[in-house]
Amino acid sequence: MAYEIPVTQARAELADLINRVVYGGERVVVTRHGKPLVALVSAADLERLEEIQDPDAQVITSVAGVHDAPAASAPREHHRFGIAAEHRGSNPS
Repeated sequence: MAYEIPVTQARAELADLINRVVYGGERVVVTRHGKPLVALVSAADLERLEEIQDPDAQVITSVAGVHDAPAASAPREHHRFGIAAEHRGSNPS
């Protein structure tokens, strides 16, 4: 749950609010006329939010780390897993 504070009060207490976020692990919502205006969150929270907004970035990183299996093991693996087709590369023979 976030701590809510009016923008006029937040302006006067900005340093304290930053400390609450950084050291207290709180999230602060700054309001204007009772409506949420902005939120103060830790840099770690922001990083997690950005990962959620761009989930492909993490997938691309994971896929980039995958390497092709050695060709010698391919026939054995096809039989083991019942794979009926195989990729022959750019020059099929």
